[in-house]
Formats: sequence, C-alpha cells, structure tokens
Amino acid sequence: MTSVVLEEIPDRVSLAVDISNCRGNCPGCHSPFLKQDIGEELTPRVIDSLVADNFGVNCFLFLGEGKDSSALLGLARHVRSLGLEVALYSGREAVEPTFWEVFDYIKLGPYKRACGPLNQPTTNQRLYRIVKGRREDITSRFWHKGLERKPKA
Repeated sequence: MTSVVLEEIPDRVSLAVDISNCRGNCPGCHSPFLKQDIGEELTPRVIDSLVADNFGVNCFLFLGEGKDSSALLGLARHVRSLGLEVALYSGREAVEPTFWEVFDYIKLGPYKRACGPLNQPTTNQRLYRIVKGRREDITSRFWHKGLERKPKA
C-alpha cells in the first residue's frame, strides 16, 4: 500500500510504501498484516512508476524493511538516483552501519504502547536525520506544545 504523507518526515512530502515480511513483533502493532509476504514486489521499475504517479513528493519512505537488507539498500540507492530523499521506519533498536550511509532519515525503535507513539515525549522511538554522516535526533519535532497526551497503559 502507498500513500502521500505530510507528517511522517518533518518538512517533507513523502511517498510512504508499506514493506511486507516485517521482522518485528510489536504488541499493539497497527499493521499486523505486514508480517505476511503480501503485495506487489517493489522493484526499481515499480518505484519509477510510483514516483511518476505522485508528482511533488520529495521523499520516499519505506515503512518497514522486509527480509532482505541488501535488496532494501539497493532500492534506497535507486530512489536517491531519482533525486529524492529516502527514509526508513524500522521497528528495530539498531540497523546495520551501511543504512546510515544510504538513508537520509531513519526511525528506530519498536512501538511500545506504554511509551506512546513518536508524537509523544515519552516515546522510546527516535527519528534521525543523517547529514554528511552525522546523525541528528529530530524526534522532538513531532512534539507539538499543548497536544501532548499521556500514553495509555
């Protein structure tokens, strides 16, 4: 599934693409169907078509990693060759060092209901922006003053 999103990556119009074969096991997962091997295979040709059909996006967001890190990195490099920024939402605590060289944004951390989602100051998840090899934690950009809510136990 794909959608154009405005709130997942700050100041970006992102084309978000769900990646199946999720390796995570987050209690309260909002997309448990992504643990299955479903959907159309994501290839450079499919990416080209999605980007062409969604004029105005400036970031391509992989929502998950799938089983094959090498294939994901190849797809991310292809997206960069199109002149777009590339982002990854991973439910893992850490990713391979190569990911930090390829992606412009990486979200880490499994969803933990007690901590709340990314837009809560209590979240365990972190979104990093990578600029010239430097990681900047930009998670607080999601915390809008006056809108914070306590996570549900």
